[in-house]
Amino acid sequence: IAVSGPIAVSGPVAVSGPVAVSGPVAVSGPVAVSGSVVGVGVDAVDVERYRRVLQRTPGIAARTFTEAELAYARAQADPTQRLAARFAAKEATMKALGVGLGACKLREIEVGRRDGGQPYLVLYGAAAQLATEQSIGRWLVTMTHTDVVAIAFVTATAS
Repeated sequence: IAVSGPIAVSGPVAVSGPVAVSGPVAVSGPVAVSGSVVGVGVDAVDVERYRRVLQRTPGIAARTFTEAELAYARAQADPTQRLAARFAAKEATMKALGVGLGACKLREIEVGRRDGGQPYLVLYGAAAQLATEQSIGRWLVTMTHTDVVAIAFVTATAS
C-alpha cells in the first residue's frame, strides 16, 4: 500500500504487506500489522492450591473447562496439574487480550492439544469477539507444570 497525503482512520485497522505513507497519519483505534504482536500474557497457578479449589467447589471445573479439556485432564494420572496449566493459559489469554476476569467466560477460551502435544487455543463467544476487534488472527501458547506450579505463556499476533 502506498499513500500520499494526510490519512485519518477511525476504528480497527488491519494491514497485510508493506505500507508506505507520505504525510501525516491520524488513527483512532487499534492498528495491527499482519504478524505483529498484539498482546502477551503469562500466568502461574499453584497446583495444590488449585486442587483445594476444585475439591471445595466441585462445579467450578464444569464452569471453567470445556468437555474436551475435562476429558483430556481426567485421562491423566493427576488431572489437577493439567487443569491448572489450562487455567493458567486461559488467564494468560485474557491478559494478552488486555482484559480481566469477567470480560468473557473461561469456557470461551479452550486449550486444545495437537497430536504431537503442542497446545493451541480456540476462542468462542465474547472471547472471540474481543480477538476480532483487535485483529488477532493467531495465538501462540506454551504451558508447563510440575507437582508445585503450572505456568502458561500466550502471545497474540495480528492476522
